[in-house]
Amino acid sequence: MNFYYWVGYHLSRLAGLLLFRFRVVHRERMIQSGPVILAMNHQSYLDPPLAGSTCDRPIYFLARRTLLDLPLLGPVLPKLNVIPVNQEGVDRSAIKAVIRVLLAGNAVLVFPEGSRTVDGNLQAAEPGLGLIIAKTLAPVVPMRIFGAREALPRGGGRLRLVPITIVIGEPIFFSAADLQRSGKNLYAELSGRVMNAISALRME
Repeated sequence: MNFYYWVGYHLSRLAGLLLFRFRVVHRERMIQSGPVILAMNHQSYLDPPLAGSTCDRPIYFLARRTLLDLPLLGPVLPKLNVIPVNQEGVDRSAIKAVIRVLLAGNAVLVFPEGSRTVDGNLQAAEPGLGLIIAKTLAPVVPMRIFGAREALPRGGGRLRLVPITIVIGEPIFFSAADLQRSGKNLYAELSGRVMNAISALRME
């Protein structure tokens, strides 16, 4: 964990506790070593740092490529394990980067829906997650965040200090057999399986 990530990690945990009474349910389900995909619904810009604080090791994040052009933030983002992604169409270079990171034994946060929700409802999963699963067979930890949209909604302006909770689900393990029985819709079906697991998570 480099210095920049260490600072960001601890600031995220502290801000979460002080501002949002942030809590994690079933932290013991998190996979803390080896390759793992953290798959979570996407509600707010608050999601990545809060999701990162659930894991005791550095994780990699996908972020809009245009953020790297910002004067102050841009140079820091690579030090925070950010993988730039072009949101116009399918960014194959970003997907390949995620696959390389996983094959090297690291953890990556992925939002199966691709973009933040507008109305708070879960969206359909994009097939990109399924492609990553098929190429790596990395286990997936489904996660669901509650309250982040109320705290900082898409296009909603000011920050609201409301409670935020992340519920961690049981890890999903994939095998070569999963790749053989899904047919031509393989990637969509793998992504859908993860999204169903996210949908089933409830606050306790």
